[in-house]
Amino acid sequence: MPQRDDGERPRKTLHGRRQGRPLRGGLRDLVEQRLPAFELRLPDAGRLDPAAAFESPGPRPRALWLEIGFGGGEHLAWQAARHPEVGIIGCEVFVNGIATLLRALEETGSGNVRIFRDDARRLIEALPDACLERVFLLFPDPWPKRRHAKRRFVAPATLDALARVLRPGGELRVASDDPTYQAWALAHLLAHPAFAWTAKSAADWRRRPADWPPTRYEAKALESGRHPVYLAFQRVARAECP
Repeated sequence: MPQRDDGERPRKTLHGRRQGRPLRGGLRDLVEQRLPAFELRLPDAGRLDPAAAFESPGPRPRALWLEIGFGGGEHLAWQAARHPEVGIIGCEVFVNGIATLLRALEETGSGNVRIFRDDARRLIEALPDACLERVFLLFPDPWPKRRHAKRRFVAPATLDALARVLRPGGELRVASDDPTYQAWALAHLLAHPAFAWTAKSAADWRRRPADWPPTRYEAKALESGRHPVYLAFQRVARAECP
């Protein structure tokens, strides 16, 4: 990546809202009081040691998962509660969604979550090679207008970056209810040599797996007549990549 004249890396442009309606007292207090304990920050230089961020108060996690754009946090909180041995990093800039996730973590008592409040691409760039076992990209903004297509998260450069940080055999899960994005994501993933589609039949991508909980956004999509697809791709062994 090119450097600026002052030696700092140029910041990527992040599109989308950072806040909706003003937070009510309880959620505002959660963000002010509890977010510091969960927030993940990047080092000033060099690679991040993500597992070290989970060492206090417990041991290092067995594996690391990443959710990109966790929205209201229902999926992330569900996974964290059921996999306490896994450290899960959630990326989200929308403060209302961060507050909702913090409330869910308070209710479940899950401490195996860290929150990155910036562009997921910055985090991925700082991660060491082959450190992630699973990555979730669930119902990302489809940017349906053609002139905005370059804003879509699934793209050759980001797939290259995800291939670097996913361990061989690791899994990338992508869900979308937008037909344009569905076709876009599938085409780019099938074209990438580091990823292999695990679907064996149509049911594998038409039906949400049992370990993939529903979210409010998914429910709204179904109520509106939009049919989500659930894509699972495996990171192939590096020796198999051209």
